[in-house]
Amino acid sequence: MFCPKCGSILRPKEKAGKRVLYCTCGFSKAPEGDTTELKESVEGAKKIEIIEKIEIHPKVKNKCEKCGHGIAYYWTQQTRGADEPETRFFKCTKCNHTWREYA
Repeated sequence: MFCPKCGSILRPKEKAGKRVLYCTCGFSKAPEGDTTELKESVEGAKKIEIIEKIEIHPKVKNKCEKCGHGIAYYWTQQTRGADEPETRFFKCTKCNHTWREYA
């Protein structure tokens, strides 16, 4: 449901013990029925076929634990607290085995 004043989506909210739909512009109304459901549908969506997978990560020299190949893709990700170092991930270019390395 959309706001008739500004066109924004109406959001559910508790007000005086009852559920109401409200908008940031100030408009509110009681929902129709006992439940309100948010849905999104896409009409005319096209099917996408992946023809070729392109790897975007850089290659580095690192020995694969599984097949022993010496080149792997490399990326980092913050998996722990901000005061901890990043986790380094590697993916073998030959067998696609993925492993991590903690600093």
